[in-house]
Amino acid sequence: MNGASREALAAARERLDALTDSTSVDAAALADELAAVTALLDREAGLRRVLTDPAQSGEAKAELVQRLLGAQVSGAAADLVAGMARARWSQPRDLVDATEQLADIADLTAAEKRGNLDEVEDELFRFGRIVASSTELRAALTDRTAGAAAKTELLNRLLGGRAKPATERLVVRLVAAPRGRSLEAGLESLSKLAAERRDRLVAVVTSAVPLSDTQKQRLGAALGKLYGRRIHLNLDVDPDVVGGMRVQVGDEVINGSLADRLDEAARRMAS
Repeated sequence: MNGASREALAAARERLDALTDSTSVDAAALADELAAVTALLDREAGLRRVLTDPAQSGEAKAELVQRLLGAQVSGAAADLVAGMARARWSQPRDLVDATEQLADIADLTAAEKRGNLDEVEDELFRFGRIVASSTELRAALTDRTAGAAAKTELLNRLLGGRAKPATERLVVRLVAAPRGRSLEAGLESLSKLAAERRDRLVAVVTSAVPLSDTQKQRLGAALGKLYGRRIHLNLDVDPDVVGGMRVQVGDEVINGSLADRLDEAARRMAS
C-alpha cells in the first residue's frame, strides 16, 4: 500500500490494538467478523467503491457501514470498519486488503492473549516448509476446481489437534479464500505479522492529565529506544497518580525507583 492507504491502515491497526487490549473484547470472535466483512467487500465491488469514494463524506460512508453491518456483527467490529470507511484510501482494493490484515492480526492477538503466539509463529513457519516440500499437498490446497469446504476438511485433518487454534484458523482462511495470493506468499505474510506482533511490547501509561499526540509520540519513541523494541501505549488518566505519570512495561514499573529512566523519558517529551 502507498500514501493514503498506508496511513489509513496504520490508524486502523492502532484502533484494533486499543480494542483488543480490552479484556471485554474476544479477539478471535472479532477476527471472524472482520473475515466476514473482508469476504463481503471482496464480493461486492460496488460497495467497496462507494466506501472508498473521496467524493463522499467520511461520515456518510461510516453511517452506511453501520446500516449494513450494525445488525450483523458486534458493535466493536462495526465501529472499526466504520472508522476505516471515514479514512482515505488510494484504491478500493486496499480497503479489502486492510480488513483482511486486521482479521489476521486479531487472530494473532487472540494467540498472544493465550500465551502461545511464539508457537503459532513457529507452526506457520513449519507448515510453510511442509507445503514447500510436498507438491501433492500444495496441489490439493491450491486446486481451483476444489471447493473451500473440501480444502478446509483436508486442513482440519492435517492440523486439527496438532496446531494451535489461531494457526488453524489463519491457514484455513488463507487456503479457503486466497484472494489472488499464492499459498507461499500468504504464509510468508502471516509469518511476518506474527513476528511483528511477537516483537511488540505494551506500555501501560497512567498520567495525571491526558497526553497530547506529540507527547504520546515522544514517549513511545523514548520507551522504544530504552527497550530496543516497538512499544504500544495503553493510556489511562488518573489525577491522583504520583509524579504525574506511571509507566509499566511487563513487570517493570517506571516510577520514582527508576528515576533516571523516567527523567530521560520526560526530557525527550519536553524537547
